[in-house]
Amino acid sequence: MTPIESADFGLLAAIAAMAIATYAMRAAGFWMMQHIPPSGRMRKMLEALPGSVIVATVLPIVVRDGITAMLAIGVAVLVMLLVRRDILAVIAGMAVAASARAFGL
Repeated sequence: MTPIESADFGLLAAIAAMAIATYAMRAAGFWMMQHIPPSGRMRKMLEALPGSVIVATVLPIVVRDGITAMLAIGVAVLVMLLVRRDILAVIAGMAVAASARAFGL
């Protein structure tokens, strides 16, 4: 029996409901933005949104992993600021995290 066949109906219904709700929220947002002209305040909020999403994603990792995550993210940000290459920043951050863990941090 495959995992899909053995999955509980309630679990599949919850996943489907979350997918529908996610799509509905995104579609409603696009629809609203087509019909409502953004004010200066709303435009500033929308421009700041990507940064807040990154912080909301990274902060729990830093809290959980402590100094290792802080070092890795700091190096990744520094490399990104210096060379403006995503892949190099990711590689540098991963190298620092691996090195820090190897040395017991």
